[in-house]
Amino acid sequence: MILGIGNDMRGDDGLGSILAQELSILENENITVFDGKTVPENFTGAMKREIPSHIILLDAVEMDKPPGHIKLVSKEEIANYSISTHAMPLSFLIKYLESSTRAEIMLLGIQPENMDLICEISPKIQESLNYVLKLFKHVLKNF
Repeated sequence: MILGIGNDMRGDDGLGSILAQELSILENENITVFDGKTVPENFTGAMKREIPSHIILLDAVEMDKPPGHIKLVSKEEIANYSISTHAMPLSFLIKYLESSTRAEIMLLGIQPENMDLICEISPKIQESLNYVLKLFKHVLKNF
């Protein structure tokens, strides 16, 4: 299961949502994709009903790295980073999902460049999004 998180009206903060939208058009019965936008907690009921084995969260993560840097962030590291602009802390969402599912939960974070009120993704972030999409397509093709 994939859950994209982010506000597509705040530039690079929308990257998780954009990735979810792109991944949702892939035809693969082994995955379910949700675009949680700024309220990923609203999708927990639907997520639990799917009984996922894995949940991959996609979000902009401020890691003090160069824009576009991609990292699989462990749940222990989440408190060290500033994550997205949604209301509920991502650590609460992860704890809830851990307590209500048996899924392995991962966060794929991408370092944003610009999270101002603009509706465009930065070119460097778009490169990272293209890379992640290519990676998912490759993995899912063989899944």
